[in-house]
Order: sequence, then structure tokens, then C-alpha cells
Amino acid sequence: MIHTAKYTLKSGAQKLKNVFGLSIPLSLLLFSAATAQQNYNFTTGLVAPSVHRYGREALYKDFFALNYYKGSIKAPLENANLLTNDKGENISWRSLAVNTDKKFKDKALSNGYLYLTYQSDKEQKAILHVSGNNMVYVNGEPRAGDLYAYGYLYLPVQLKKGLNEFYVRGSSFSSEEGIAAELLFDQKSTFLNIKDPTLPIIIAGRDKNQLSGAVVIVNNTDKTLSGLKISSKLEGKTANLNVPSIPAMSVRKVPFNIDPSAISAKGMYDCSLSLVKGSSTLDVQNIRIEAVSETEDYSRTFVSNVDGSTQYFSVSPQKQGGKATPDLFLSVHGAGVEAINQARAYKSKEEGVLVAATNRRPRGFNWEDWGRIDALEVLGIAKKEFKPDPKRIYLTGHSMGGHGTWYLGATYPGMWAAIAPCAGYPTLAGYGSADGKIPDISGKPAVEKLILQASNQSDVFQLAKNYKAGGVYVHHGDSDEVVTVNFARQMHQVLAGFQKDMSYYEYPGGSHWFGDESVDWAPLFDYFKWHTIPADTAVKDVDFTTANPAISSSFHWVSILQQQESLKYSRIRLSRSDDLKTISGTTENASVVSFDLSGLSAGTPVKIALDGSEIKYSTKSGSDKVFLRRNNSQWTIGNALSDSEKGTLRNGTIKEAFNNRMVFVYGTSGSAAEKAWAYNKARYDAESWYYRGNGSVDVIADKEFSPARYADRGVIIYGNASTNSAYNKLLKNCPVKVDKGVVTAGNQKYRGDDLAAYFVWPRSDSKKASVAVIGGSGLLGMKAADANQYFAGGSGFADYMIFKADLLEKGASAIKQAGYYGNDWSLEKGQKISQD
Repeated sequence: MIHTAKYTLKSGAQKLKNVFGLSIPLSLLLFSAATAQQNYNFTTGLVAPSVHRYGREALYKDFFALNYYKGSIKAPLENANLLTNDKGENISWRSLAVNTDKKFKDKALSNGYLYLTYQSDKEQKAILHVSGNNMVYVNGEPRAGDLYAYGYLYLPVQLKKGLNEFYVRGSSFSSEEGIAAELLFDQKSTFLNIKDPTLPIIIAGRDKNQLSGAVVIVNNTDKTLSGLKISSKLEGKTANLNVPSIPAMSVRKVPFNIDPSAISAKGMYDCSLSLVKGSSTLDVQNIRIEAVSETEDYSRTFVSNVDGSTQYFSVSPQKQGGKATPDLFLSVHGAGVEAINQARAYKSKEEGVLVAATNRRPRGFNWEDWGRIDALEVLGIAKKEFKPDPKRIYLTGHSMGGHGTWYLGATYPGMWAAIAPCAGYPTLAGYGSADGKIPDISGKPAVEKLILQASNQSDVFQLAKNYKAGGVYVHHGDSDEVVTVNFARQMHQVLAGFQKDMSYYEYPGGSHWFGDESVDWAPLFDYFKWHTIPADTAVKDVDFTTANPAISSSFHWVSILQQQESLKYSRIRLSRSDDLKTISGTTENASVVSFDLSGLSAGTPVKIALDGSEIKYSTKSGSDKVFLRRNNSQWTIGNALSDSEKGTLRNGTIKEAFNNRMVFVYGTSGSAAEKAWAYNKARYDAESWYYRGNGSVDVIADKEFSPARYADRGVIIYGNASTNSAYNKLLKNCPVKVDKGVVTAGNQKYRGDDLAAYFVWPRSDSKKASVAVIGGSGLLGMKAADANQYFAGGSGFADYMIFKADLLEKGASAIKQAGYYGNDWSLEKGQKISQD
């Protein structure tokens, strides 16, 4: 079996060379069934424009989907009227055929739907392969889309006898790149899809212990598959690993192990993967694994704490004979770029080692949300493995990674000796992608402004004073047509008023990518050499801002642990005397702060003047930490945060629950349609998470869930208190409740079967994990919650949001209530907006 490894996409971002050679026809890549493949290529369809608007926020509009959920969509016909959108435009279907590349390509796909049909002579299963789409409804069931046209998303689908309908949602990428669609028949019921592997690169002669990879299993059966294992064979060495369960009629990326001990020379090696259940072998596929010498760039895999999935990072090793205690450079890549290609753009450095994280995918989350977590996970692993000089940690990146550098640099001041954004844009509010831009709140309704408050951590302009913590080197081509140099000039102007340590360079004639010097720029690394992270005790002046203490809370010896108003900007400005015994300054939007007084011996008196409060404290040890709590306008010495308070571990928004090896729990009670919705929605989210974040998640029925079995794990509940038995096991004390025919928020009740709800709640049996509920009061409300915009990087979600289904048509006016809990997780002490 021939296999081609991952390659760099070239779609308007950083362009680097392929990892291994040529693309191979899909028919050779995927399946080794004994029967010949029988493919059905969709060549004609109908398109309807201007019927949806999705972006980087919780609110969205989809006029088609709302009518589809209500059952009011008539059989589409050419020139037949579909609906009237909110601009008063009468939208009709029109015919569309594939072009010479066998793709549907039209501007109408940007915010439209493509209608495709297949007439089946029997009830049967098939594999649906669509690329370039945002998502697709298959006979009414939502399924994940291949937004960036990677081509590796193959979904098992159940076809009816007779007419089968596919409503394919497009995006801006769809209109630019086109949509291709086909059905594959006569495939095995369970098989390995090797087109999207996560693989290590072996260091020949050095790697002797088992390494891990990951590959996709396709379950084209009506039952969850469990008890599977993958057996690998590499140069005569075998390794086995049991794999997690695969949901019915879906896909999951699962880990496998390899034994590299027989690899002694660089090159490409065949590795056989066998999918085994008991004594039966369900499928066998071959993949190619690369081995390199000790001096070459390589990749390493690890298990992410987000979801337990296998992720990778790449390494440009330190030049042999370099510093005994190396510097560490974290490089974050551009959109569409693999981490291994990012690493290979740099020559080895005598002064240190460079590691490239993945952002979970080549596009992933724009280095925000779980992309940010990936960068921190890789940084933590690199520190343990390479044991760098803790004073010499540096951050750089290109294009989307330039944004990542601006964002991570502002979010985690004091973590980097210096940062160097290359060809970067500062914010997702100013430069979007397929998910659009984070909306400007100007002119927005008050309730939408409240929800968008949850995106505040993305705005580096509000965090800009944090850049004073280290050096900043800005590198940008002055002829860049992808990310205009005006973004660099804008940031130069912002920083010029206060950033004393900045170097700025525009490369003459430089395009977006003008060769390896776009990132591997000698003056940039010379600039790094001059910078170190100061010791905490050497930092006398502090000016630190955060929008979310659960994302970023600390700067050297100062921490903002809790806010007065959730997710608004919190700032602390302090000065400390040379003898470290006097601290004075001011705070904004902070209710609990802490000062690390390490460096003072036990019994040392310390004077603190904060916002007019005078506090005297005597240290108890040589490593004291003092906690201060605001009581009205006064600060007093208090206790550390308790697990039951909002703070650095849990601070709200439903995104917080998608962590700690989360599990998706679908309800199995209610009507047949409600039960089908719960499973289909959980599967859709799991498939989208796999696609967006190279992820892998347990999808289980509520009957399988117990708090003890899934202790300390994030939980996503699909359904309501009546349809999902896990609900009352975790949410008894939650003031927001969704049930059959009613949604409650404190003393307010909203009735009807068309209500939807998103909300989060801390697990009372865990110090770190949270529960998110995605559901509705009835089938229409549940379907209105189908959109998973929480996977869009930087999108803001409140702690809770209750809305009617016609939000899909009317927008913010359909929200009944939204808000943030207080620091005690009560509604009464939080922020909210209610609308009649």
C-alpha cells in the first residue's frame, strides 16, 4: 500500500516545501477491500446564496437551517423560491455543475448551500467524501465538513432506498477552492483511513523505546466498536496497543505504538498496521515512517491533556558542539503549515534548540483557545526534555504564527526573554480567516456586547503594556500582499509610546514568504542573544493586564486570581522598593490578588499600599505568598481561592468544559427524534473536533456515564434534564436548567419547545473540571443549538445563553437571557441581560 505523508497546504499563507514527495491518487491511499471501488461522483446540483452567516462568536444566522428544522423546505427545484432573507432578498435555487477539476465552484457558495441528491435502489451504507465544505446535512443529520479541503475526511453514512438528500454548507473557502463530493461503495464495514496520520520521525540508531502515532478508524456499522487493538510491524519489530471505542457510523483518530529499535539508518520505512478484534483481523494498511540522523530535524508525539489524543511537535536540534545549557526557541507556524516544515525552515543553532508546536492542526485555532494550550503543552515538554537555561526562552512565528507570537507574547508576559513576530497580524478582529473576524462591538445590541466580552482575551491592543516584560523584534516584508506590512506598522506605532526595547525591520521587497529568511533571520536571533528573563526579585515595576485569570493570571511575583466582573480587563500596576519590603500601586477589576514574597527571610515586615488600603504583613517563611481580597473598596489579607470560587482553574464559558480529557454524553430518553438528535449532535461535534483539532474524544450514552468512572474529566451533556440521565448527576445545584418545555434561570422561566441553551457549570466533585450543556426544551430548540462555533478560534461564549430558535433569523433579539455567574457561581452576583 502506497502512502503519502502530510504535506504543506499552499493557500495564501506561508509556503514551505512538501515533507515527502508526490501526492498519490486517493484510490491508492485509502482502502484495500477485495472488491473494486464503486464511486459515485456528484456532478450537478442546485445552489442557494446568501442564506447563512457564521463567524467567530456564539451568535449566527442560518435562514435555510431554521426553515429546514421546521420542515418547511420544499423539494428544491431550479429557479424555485427558497426563502426571503433578512435583507429582503428572495432567494431561489439555481443549477450548478462541476468544473473541469470536478469541483463545484461559485461565489454563491460563500454563504450558501449546495443541494445534492443520490437515488439509491436499496437501503445501504456508503462512505461520503466531501471536501471544501463547512458541514453537510445527510438526510437531515449534521456531519462534519472539510473546510480547508484537506481531502482526508471520509464519513460513513446510511443511505435510504430512494431519494437521499445532501445539503452542503459552503464558506468563503468553498467559493475560492471549490467543493468536491463523492460516494464510495462496497467498502469494509471497519477499516483504517491512513490519509491523516500523526507520526513521529525516528532518530535512527538512537530511538530504542516505543514511539506512538495515530490513525483514523472508520466504523461503518450501526454499533459502537470496542475491544479493538492496532498491531504494528516495523522492520520485524511488533508493537500492540488497545484503542478506544469508535462511535457507530463515525470515525475516530486513535493511537498506535511502533518499535523503532531496528532502525539504524536514515530513510523511509514501511510500517504495517493491522486492526484486530479478538482473533480477527479487520483491516491491514501500510504507512511510511521516516528516520533521520541525530543532526536532522525530527518530530515527537505526546498525549495531550486536553482530550487524551496523540499530538506532535517538531524539533530543530541544537548544533553539535553548542552551548552546554541551551537556549529554547518556540516557533509557531503559519496557516496551512505543518510543524515539521516550520522546524525545517531553520538552520541548527549553536546557542540552542528550536521546537515547533502544531496548534493542533496546520490551521487549528489560530494559536488561541486549544492552540494556545498546545503551545504551552509543547513548551512544558521541551523544558523537561532539553533542560534549557530558564532565563533564555524565546518566542517567534510567521503569518498566523506571527499572530500567535503577538497573542502568546501579550498573554504570558514574563515567560519569554523576547518575542519576534514575523509577517504577523495582531488580532482576529483585524484579520480573519475562513471563520471570519471577531466582531467589533460598536453598534451591537447590549446582549451581544455582553457575550462578546468573552473574546476580550484575544485583543492584544488592550494587553499591549504586557509587552514591556521583554524585548520585541518585528520582522515583515514591505511588499507582503497576504498580511500587509501595515499590521507591523500599526503595532510599531502602538508600542512606540512605551516599549523601550524594540527592534523593527521591514525586509525590502519582501513578499509574505521570501525564503527561509522570512523566519530564520540572523539579526532576529542576534537580538535574542541580548535578552534574558529577569529573576522575580529583580522586577521592581509591574504593569500587567489580563482578561481571564484562567488563561493568564501571573507576571513574575504578582498574580490576579479573581475579577470583579468576569472577562473584562483586569490590570495591576505596582512598584516595589529595592529592599523588597514595600509594595505600592493600583488595581482595576480585581477582587483577589497574590504577591510572592520569596527572597525575604521569615519575620520580615512588609508594607503594602494598594488602592488606598494600607496593609502590614510579616513573612512566615522564606517563600511566603500573601493573598489579598477586596472587600468593597478596601483590601485585606485573606485566604487563597477555594475550589468553589471562580478563578485561575475555572472561570467560566462553555469552552472551558472542552478540556481535561472531556467526554461527550448523549441522552437516550425522550422521543425518537430527540434521541436521534442527541447522538447525531454529539457525533457531529466529535467529528468536528477531530477535524479542527486533530482530536479524539469519548462519545458515550448517558446510561454509560457515572461521575466516578469519569472523575476529573470535562463533560459535555447533549439534551436536557428529561432526556439525559447524566444531567441530574452533575447539575443539581446549577441555577440554569433546561428541561422539557421550559428553561429556567434563577427565578425566571421561559416556556416553549423552541428554546435552546448553552451553559457551563463547575463539577462539584472536581477541583478542575467543568460541565457544559448543549440542549433545548424541545426538538426545535435542540436543533437550533447545532452550530458548534465554540470550535472557532477566538469566538466568545458567555457562561450561559438561552435563546429561541429564531435566533437563526433574528439574531441577538432572540436571546432571552445571557450572562456570567458571580465569583461564587451564583446568578445574583453575576452579570446578565434579560430580554422579553
